[in-house]
Amino acid sequence: MKKTFCERPAAIAVALTGILLPMLAVRPAASQAPPAPQAASGARGGVVRRQPDPINYAEHDGWISLFDGKTLNGWSGDQFWRVEDGAIVIEPSCEHPTGTVYLIWQGGEVTNFEMKFEMKGTGAINGGMQYRSWIQPPPSTARPAAQATGTCPGGAPRGTPPDAASEAQWNMGGPQYDFDAGNTVPGQFYEQATGRARIAWRGQVVRTETGKNPRLVALLGDKDAVDSWFKPNDWNEAHIIALGNNMTHILNGHVMSELFDEDATKFHGSGHIGIEVESTGKLFVRNIWLKRL
Repeated sequence: MKKTFCERPAAIAVALTGILLPMLAVRPAASQAPPAPQAASGARGGVVRRQPDPINYAEHDGWISLFDGKTLNGWSGDQFWRVEDGAIVIEPSCEHPTGTVYLIWQGGEVTNFEMKFEMKGTGAINGGMQYRSWIQPPPSTARPAAQATGTCPGGAPRGTPPDAASEAQWNMGGPQYDFDAGNTVPGQFYEQATGRARIAWRGQVVRTETGKNPRLVALLGDKDAVDSWFKPNDWNEAHIIALGNNMTHILNGHVMSELFDEDATKFHGSGHIGIEVESTGKLFVRNIWLKRL
């Protein structure tokens, strides 16, 4: 006759003991158990999610300083460049025009890197930071500048800029983080001497391809928003990130322009750093830091 469940208690107890004892033997004591995940805002499935740490523009661990704040040691340029109150300064004017001139860092070429610097401008000044750039010969048609005629607003004679031959050793071509005091171009991707000029305008993500016109990939903000990121008559925090053919220009914590340069006939992956200026007014540059990647 078949026994019921209630009639087999001893057999069931033996079976359960064979299952439970091995489990209890390997289970750690309460004091040895791993701590339970802490409850946190944004936690899901036991994984704690958190926002990135805030922007710290003053963080320079692993960076090198390109400017000592006192001298132009390590830089090469003409007589127009000087140091004033901890900044590299140049001040083209009607009486003392410079034309387009450069101050070049002598620390060698850079390839993949991050760069931080502060810029400020007055008047109609236009300039920028060259990178991955090169020295190019003056145009074969270049001639000494003609003697200027007329007078400046203050009544002084209009000055003559230096001729191309005297500036040939600093004549740069290549990518530029653009800047001006009038908030027209700060942060855009400009290129000297390749015929491309403005490629990624402010507020744009752009891709270039060999044999094709540059294409707009995305917008970073409308014109009013982009204009609001610039600080007129004040120091602006610039940040360049160059990795391969991707170059990102940041101004005061905002991405101003980004370029994916896939034009093999134009792209330069390595070159020199330099400061460029043109027009009239005053350009200030300070706190120049570089981190090779």
